[in-house]
Amino acid sequence: MLKIFSHYFPTHTLVQIASDVLILFVGVMLAVVLQPEAGVDAWRTVLPSALLFAMAMVVLNGVTGFYRPVAGQRFKDVIARVLVGVFVSIPVAYAVFSVLPWGEFASEAVEMSVLMVLGLMLAMRAFSNRGPRSAMLSRRVLVFGTGDEAKAVASALGDPSLRGMQLVGFMPSGNDEQITVAHESVFQGRQLLDLVDEESVNEIIVAVRERRGGVLPLRELLDCKMRGVRVFDLSSFYERARGQVRIDSLRASWLIYGEGFRQGLMRTVVKRFFDLVASFILLVLALPVMLVTALAIVIEDRGPVFYRQIRVGQNGRQFKVTKFRSMRTDAEKDGKPKWASANDDRTTRIGRLIRKLRIDELPQLFNVLIGDMSLVGPRPERPYFVDQLTAEIPFYAVRHCVKPGVTGWAQVRYQYGASVDDAVQKLQYDLYYVKNHTLLLDLVVLAETVRVVLTGEGAQ
Repeated sequence: MLKIFSHYFPTHTLVQIASDVLILFVGVMLAVVLQPEAGVDAWRTVLPSALLFAMAMVVLNGVTGFYRPVAGQRFKDVIARVLVGVFVSIPVAYAVFSVLPWGEFASEAVEMSVLMVLGLMLAMRAFSNRGPRSAMLSRRVLVFGTGDEAKAVASALGDPSLRGMQLVGFMPSGNDEQITVAHESVFQGRQLLDLVDEESVNEIIVAVRERRGGVLPLRELLDCKMRGVRVFDLSSFYERARGQVRIDSLRASWLIYGEGFRQGLMRTVVKRFFDLVASFILLVLALPVMLVTALAIVIEDRGPVFYRQIRVGQNGRQFKVTKFRSMRTDAEKDGKPKWASANDDRTTRIGRLIRKLRIDELPQLFNVLIGDMSLVGPRPERPYFVDQLTAEIPFYAVRHCVKPGVTGWAQVRYQYGASVDDAVQKLQYDLYYVKNHTLLLDLVVLAETVRVVLTGEGAQ
């Protein structure tokens, strides 16, 4: 994992992105300069356009999820993924290619060559992200501990997005910890330094909750770090690997003294400017869809098009959020707030469709323009649920130190939540966003949102 502007990116994904830019750039350049009439001037004329084209296509591939590893995907699913990618990418590629300045070197032969290169690259990327993790550039990881925390770390390391991290095994902590991991993976009776050398360990994850009473071999861990081995505690591991700040390993002192959680003036100004520009553009582009949606809601049950509901915003300030109505008008006829859930029987037919496509969220762009919300941030909740969750979940109020968002890190990383347990899981993603939010992370969330909408992942 590589940290860029406070956010972690899988190393293998960055390598794929760089190699795809190079493949497309070289493919375009060769398609142009191999034309009989192309001379030395072709390089200078075509080079900027070729680079812009390659970067635009890689960004599109990222938005459509081609750099997202998928474990155990069947062959027919991979083919379907390639066909969807081609269906989306080829028209966009043709449009981008058409508007870039190529001088007199653009031709139908060049366009066909470029589209063929793009299609082959999509197929290659779909298959390369389907199989087991590659040993190339992988880091060998030793987990210190054998209990439930170590088992959870092992499960996290099995995520396809962490294919660059190879689990070596587990080392007992020496405090009679119960072994809940596979016994054959536990190194018994070995010294930590010897084990690191013999197994070529690159990273150590300390998966021990109780650290008092000499549980941790601090001197040996320090020696490992001095040899270039990276050592992580549970909080750092989950933040890097899962994009979470774990509640069960969180301490108030870490929030106070740790890195992140900065709410500086410059970041506030940049975020507000980005919100204004992006939300205005999105409203203009989405206006036809919003008009059709409003008409469909009226035709279905003659009820109101919008509904406004009080939500809790930044610093606990309450405001009214505006959304397209997706439920029946008597959804809460008893007056008691209820969690919305997947396949909620209170939703209308049009409501189910606009929820699946996230169209019901579009009117919240007006909340962004007036400053109640941001484009990216934690999901705004109702006061009733905020009071309940604040009482039951530690550090829940921390998420209110930033503006709530139309979309957010938790929304794209976790399925729709309808319980306190789901709220805990989503809070861990929200805390990661609050701690590390930058313009780059906002752009990553928006790209992930497009992918979620296109695939229907996590829809209610």
